[in-house]
Amino acid sequence: MSNITIFGVGKLGLCFALNLERKGFNVLGVDISEKYVESLNVKTLESTEESVSKLLFNSSNFRATTDTLEGLNHSDILFALVATPSFPNGKYDLSQLKELIDKLKSFGSQQTTKELVIGCTVIPGYCDELQKELEDYNYNISYNPEFIAQGTIIQDQLCPHMILIGSRNEESANKLRQVYERLVENSPTYFIMSPLSSEICKIALNCFITTKIAFANMIGDLASKVGAEPQKILNAIGADERVGSKCIKYGYGYGGPGFFRDNKALGIYAKENDCAINISDATDECNAAHLQAMIDACDEKKITLTCVTYKPQSIMIEESQQLAFAVGVAKKGVEVTIVERPEVIQQVKEIYGDLFTYMLSKKR
Repeated sequence: MSNITIFGVGKLGLCFALNLERKGFNVLGVDISEKYVESLNVKTLESTEESVSKLLFNSSNFRATTDTLEGLNHSDILFALVATPSFPNGKYDLSQLKELIDKLKSFGSQQTTKELVIGCTVIPGYCDELQKELEDYNYNISYNPEFIAQGTIIQDQLCPHMILIGSRNEESANKLRQVYERLVENSPTYFIMSPLSSEICKIALNCFITTKIAFANMIGDLASKVGAEPQKILNAIGADERVGSKCIKYGYGYGGPGFFRDNKALGIYAKENDCAINISDATDECNAAHLQAMIDACDEKKITLTCVTYKPQSIMIEESQQLAFAVGVAKKGVEVTIVERPEVIQQVKEIYGDLFTYMLSKKR
């Protein structure tokens, strides 16, 4: 049985830890909250992410700790999956990563080489800078981002479309590939490249998805306005294998914790390197225009919405166009009833109070 350490066992890190554990790895998760760590160790954590609570309860080779040194000594393969939220200006907040790196440096140079794998979203160039910072501490830095969606993280990790590995040497890349070959249940394509290339690839992929969504809604809005058939048009466009049918649907625009911030971050990085990213800027503009078009087109007196999260499988309302639509039409005077799960209603009430009428949904 191989040992793996994961620094940061929040929603994403915990899913990764439990998936590795069920595949035969001995996993130690490191987090900063003693109360949270205790809930993991006594297996009382209730997660809204599908299958997590069950996997935690049935796990036998996963344990959590607040001791960074214990995590460092547990394994020579260390995954960093701490949060990197965005600042208002669009740049990523890497303070949690910096705190982790400072702790690791405080333990001095390692006798055996440690593979430190950054799995959270970072601005391109970060891993190369980190490699220089840790050059005298015997670490190899790799970049290995996850391509998952909230609500389906467990399954997305087990059956990924592809595995992206950014490493500076073949040995580090092979170690990561061996981990994934034990983990995955399908046959994904492995893309191995430099850390810088993989950092650009990660955010660029999300930016391309937003472009497809914005394009589909732009064509859908045009078709609706002139009396054509939006989804039939988009179905035909998506049938061309050069385009593909995924994300070519007419409906709400994109939202959630990843798409907006990756569009902004790629734009910032490009401008810092004297390169225009006009498509990403236009995509965000199209997404906002589509939302306004939906609000303007609503001529109902009363409407009921059964989902105001950014996607049905999630309870997150961050950058939800469904919720933004509800707010927009409510401010027009439309009586809006939201039928949602208790966790979602609580979040919406904290922000919007009595702007809506609320009803509990039976779905979980």
